Amino acid sequence: MNFKIKNISLKQPFIMMVLFALLGVLHSCYSFTGSSLTDEKTVQINEFPNNAPLVNPALSQQFSTDIQNRFLQRTTLKGTKENPDILIEGEISDYTISPTTISSNTQTNPSGGVIQQAQNKLTITVKVHYENKIHPDSSFDRTYTDEATFNSNLSQADIESSQVKLVTERIINKIFNDIVANW
Repeated sequence: MNFKIKNISLKQPFIMMVLFALLGVLHSCYSFTGSSLTDEKTVQINEFPNNAPLVNPALSQQFSTDIQNRFLQRTTLKGTKENPDILIEGEISDYTISPTTISSNTQTNPSGGVIQQAQNKLTITVKVHYENKIHPDSSFDRTYTDEATFNSNLSQADIESSQVKLVTERIINKIFNDIVANW
């Protein structure tokens, strides 16, 4: 492909060089990772004990493992137990399953009565202490809550395998974004 501008022939390799140079300049001005963690090298993420009145026995270990994996897999931070640049710790302070609404899905049973399906809501609350030793002004203590509504006929095993996973993943996303993206 040739372009002529005032009798100057620009060939495709020249255009590609200009585009790469322009991308190089843009990349040096803006980090495409969006991470606010620039000088931090190490992280310590302590176990999040489940101190909720209703205890899901697997929640503490699963949440702790998932948040550790998120930071170690999606950042350049290295895990450590001694003198970390970043410390993340906290507790699961609430875990509730409560009835919410009766849905508009109705069925007629054989005796002529109407059956309405109820829905329940799972709510999980996590308190987080984030300490950044390199940039202390970024440190915070926050509470994160999320919930999921589900059909009340789900078994406890189904709730724990699907709904708990969904809610904890959203909470971990919020924590991760607040620490790494610093929006």
